[in-house]
Amino acid sequence: MTDTPDPAAVPDIVSLSFEAAMGELETIVRRLESGDVSLEESVTLYERGHALRGHCEARLAAAQARIEQVSLGADGRPAGTTSFGES
Repeated sequence: MTDTPDPAAVPDIVSLSFEAAMGELETIVRRLESGDVSLEESVTLYERGHALRGHCEARLAAAQARIEQVSLGADGRPAGTTSFGES
């Protein structure tokens, strides 16, 4: 018997928060590094880890896109905002 949870019991990746996905990814990395899993389980864990990494990257990109920079007027007061990365 393996320690891999039933796929139906694992939350769908798209519903995970960034922090939850990173936590699960870190657990997968530790398990793979331990060398105590079968080849078949390693492949399954790797595939899930790959999907989690993609999810985390997408969540970071979405957060970055929402960041706004406040521009200040000559008097030092906020004059407006621009999207992250705009000049």
